[in-house]
Amino acid sequence: MNDPNGMVFHDGTYHLFYQYYPEAKIWGPMHWGHATSKDMVHWKEQPIALYPDSLGYIFSGSAVVDVNNTSGFGKNGKAPLVAIFTHHNPVLEKQKTGRHEYQSIAYSLDDGVTWTKYNGNPVLPNPGITDFRDPKVRWYEPQKKWIMTLATKDRITFYSSPGLKSWSKESEFGVDAGAHGGVWECPDLLPLTHNGKQVWVLIVNINPGGPNKGSAGQYFLGDFDGKTFTAYSKETKWLDWGADNYAAVTFSNTGNRSLLMGWMSNWQYANQVPTDPWRSANTISRELGLKTVGKELYMTSVPAKELDAIKAAGYSKKNLAVKAPVDLAPKGGNASGLFRLDLKTATANDFELVLSNKEGNELLIGYDKASNQYYIDRTKSGKVDFEAGFGQKHLAPRLSSDTKIALTLIADAASVELFADGGLTVMTDIFFADTPLSGLSIKSAKGIQIEDLQYHALKPSIE
Repeated sequence: MNDPNGMVFHDGTYHLFYQYYPEAKIWGPMHWGHATSKDMVHWKEQPIALYPDSLGYIFSGSAVVDVNNTSGFGKNGKAPLVAIFTHHNPVLEKQKTGRHEYQSIAYSLDDGVTWTKYNGNPVLPNPGITDFRDPKVRWYEPQKKWIMTLATKDRITFYSSPGLKSWSKESEFGVDAGAHGGVWECPDLLPLTHNGKQVWVLIVNINPGGPNKGSAGQYFLGDFDGKTFTAYSKETKWLDWGADNYAAVTFSNTGNRSLLMGWMSNWQYANQVPTDPWRSANTISRELGLKTVGKELYMTSVPAKELDAIKAAGYSKKNLAVKAPVDLAPKGGNASGLFRLDLKTATANDFELVLSNKEGNELLIGYDKASNQYYIDRTKSGKVDFEAGFGQKHLAPRLSSDTKIALTLIADAASVELFADGGLTVMTDIFFADTPLSGLSIKSAKGIQIEDLQYHALKPSIE
């Protein structure tokens, strides 16, 4: 699997569609896989939702609940679910016309179980842009219209529609803004509230060109008036400083919550990672917010509160002095490697968490005061030789000006997700240990006081 697609909340169920090739562990003709959940934690696999057809492979896109039946697909008072996605035509791609990607729609009247493709597809033909994809659609209430945020090579193009079947170009953004080390992909546009004021967030995923190489997500904050997005700044802000959160977008129809998930891999090595019989996973769901540091406004990401429900046995420690390594592994061990660690320090000083096993594999997660950076170091984390750039130390700036550090780490068998300072700095990295990393310790070269530390094993969440 790769990009999460069509994420939508409807009648108490979260729907996650995703880029999927059912025939192999490497990328192939894309389908939309489908999973459902009541809590974004326990997921149930559903039958494939969309298959490739004569118009092409089913690339990334979004899904909406068409409450007002603007599309006319609804029947007997039932609001349709409408998927808006990119058709990628391999035949046209070979002809090098530059018109092989275009936008199409499908609808469901049985809560996402079965889908009917619209017989008027494509609803947005390609004007001659080679990379013309990943429509993220939302309802813009002030002007009673749908807005499509579309990735168009090196910029974002906004389109509008009264009923999802025909689209008009509104504006472009980004040719002179942000990072351009690779093609722009998988965008999202959403409002967040900060101090009573509405701020629009434009998320743009980029491949390659990320802060720690390969794929990554950047974002811009600004205003949107139904036609034009005006950024407060054209400088890049990174959604996640790790190597493994790509194509991250939010769920539709979640009211005043903004919930984001990404694909937990990187195109630099996605087809080579040493896993069997599966390949690739998603990040946990994250709740987005805004926070001011000095005069600068940033977006924050923290674990969705639904994750609290899978906390299992654990312990807490108060006022823990750390210099030489202190063993944090729970009594009896945690063989699954699935845990959550929350800690607060008395001062912003160096420390390092070490996840380890008896084979000598170590994954290091820490803070370096001299450079004011967090890091995840996977150089000795196990299998790293499958791709030249995998075994690296990844760095992220500490953005907070707080004199204390607050940190949440969520670890799984093959991934860590780090949320620092209330989600101001986020890092997601995958790893492949030779045996589970059941050891856990903390050390500090200069010594540090941990005010509060809480460890919880997490119950496996796959049904």
